[in-house]
Amino acid sequence: MYRLNIKKKIIALFCLILLPGMLSVIQAQDNNRFEVAKNLEIFNALVKEVELFYVDSVDVEKIVRRGIDAMLNGLDPYTDYIPEQDMGDLKFMTTGEYGGIGAYIRQHGDEVLIVEPFEGAPAQVGGLKAGDRILAIDTIDVTGYTSDKVSELLKGVPNTKIILTIQRPGEKKPRKVELLRKQIVVDQVTWYGVKGDNTGYIYLKGFTGKSAQEVKAAFEDLKKNHHIQSLILDLRNNGGGLLESAVQIVSMFVPKGSEVVSTKAKFNQWDRTYRTAVEPLDTVMPMAVLINGGSASAAEIVSGALQDLDRAVLVGQRSFGKGLVQSTRDLPYNGSLKVTISKYYVPSGRCIQQIDYSHRNADGSVAAIPDSLTSVFYTSKGRPVRDGGGVRPEFEVEEPKLPTLMYYLVADNVLFDFVTEWVQQHPAIAPIDTFAVTDADFEAFKQYAREKDFTYDRQSEKVLKNLKEIAEFEGFMDEDSTLFRELEVKLTPDLERDFDRFKEEIKKLMASEIVKRYYYQKGELLESLKDDEVLVKALAVLQTPALYEEALSSPAATPATEATGSTGKLDGSELVYRMKEII
Repeated sequence: MYRLNIKKKIIALFCLILLPGMLSVIQAQDNNRFEVAKNLEIFNALVKEVELFYVDSVDVEKIVRRGIDAMLNGLDPYTDYIPEQDMGDLKFMTTGEYGGIGAYIRQHGDEVLIVEPFEGAPAQVGGLKAGDRILAIDTIDVTGYTSDKVSELLKGVPNTKIILTIQRPGEKKPRKVELLRKQIVVDQVTWYGVKGDNTGYIYLKGFTGKSAQEVKAAFEDLKKNHHIQSLILDLRNNGGGLLESAVQIVSMFVPKGSEVVSTKAKFNQWDRTYRTAVEPLDTVMPMAVLINGGSASAAEIVSGALQDLDRAVLVGQRSFGKGLVQSTRDLPYNGSLKVTISKYYVPSGRCIQQIDYSHRNADGSVAAIPDSLTSVFYTSKGRPVRDGGGVRPEFEVEEPKLPTLMYYLVADNVLFDFVTEWVQQHPAIAPIDTFAVTDADFEAFKQYAREKDFTYDRQSEKVLKNLKEIAEFEGFMDEDSTLFRELEVKLTPDLERDFDRFKEEIKKLMASEIVKRYYYQKGELLESLKDDEVLVKALAVLQTPALYEEALSSPAATPATEATGSTGKLDGSELVYRMKEII
């Protein structure tokens, strides 16, 4: 009886301590539910009233979609509503597979063009070429259709027939092409091989369910059959994908049981820690990971984890800085919500998220976290690294800035159209390693752009115009306008001058587009690796053991115990590989 009374008193004491907090939580939840119910009722009434009484006819689906998009855009760029008709895009992002003809298309004015057939896919096997204009799909005239609508019609159940009516440049009559849709599987390892004397190279374009399998197969082949002594994993312009895939790839190169990434969510019970669960393929081979501003999310987990575990050196430019994890939630009418559910932290404890979307400026804009407000964390050997603003490489190589001229050459299809005509006159080209754009080709392209009345804006010209308006308003132009006139002459677009000024850059751009027409994505990649300063630097580091070891060594003055940031440990249950988290 005495023990029972003591137990009752303890329970009563806990109730006195916990009850106020529990009541406040319950009250907050009730308030939120009331606000949700109230605002949904208001929104429902608004839609009905507008549809019924607005003076013109209203596309209800369109205005509701605008409301949904505005609501989600106020959260972050990665939380999206995916209606039923777009679910195939989500599947492609997570699996790299879809049913269709296997080609990239692009809208140009009121036309939709084939811009890149995939090697071995029905489009390429059936004879479609870059530049073909799609006129009809089966019996449907697609003139004036958007590329999204055309893409929807091209996709379908594998092994079903489809008839395309196309107009090929230079031909008077349209062609009809019959294709058989297939299950298109896009390889995530675009190419792998040997660079330098004995360095393996693997380019990974994304993180789908099969990415780890492809990386493993490539590495094992390089190690067994090519006897590589070091490895380069190229993650440049890799926008991410599945979190599980990132964990699996890291697990190939670090000891079993190593922490790869942790996620911290709204509620503690949702927090997770991901550790490697399999024996690695290799833990000692020198490694370099190539990154740039296009390396995001899953690519940043792999590069950040290998950096924090002192397993690889990073070469290139600072990564994008996406430290958020999304998951999908089913919605009515077969739609889905891709929603941000947590932030992720690499082994040192840092989150590399660059923008804090929860704290917006008064005008709704957001800004990147300045370096001065980031915190220091430490790798397993005590090397200092920072959170916020992506992953910074040990060896930074400045990325060349492309002139505005080149942007417009691509965006306005001038380069694309020129190469389409060039290819018709050249049935074959030299192998990639010896192919080069000639000066005659360059001059022909310049002449083509001139004949097409190609024009382009320059930001410097726009800024000067604004400055002149301000100077005139404030009365400075009356004193001396000579400087402005001189600047105008220098900054006014001049096609002849600017083509010659950026001749080498334009020739590289031409070579990339030309090679892609004959050797597809692998060829485009191999062409881009010619004179690649980041690749050259990575090879130099890997082939200089002293430099490599120095980069990964612990600085004596900054032991890990001096960390000003997190300890790298997050409370939460251990979990290895949770499927379908998209990062």
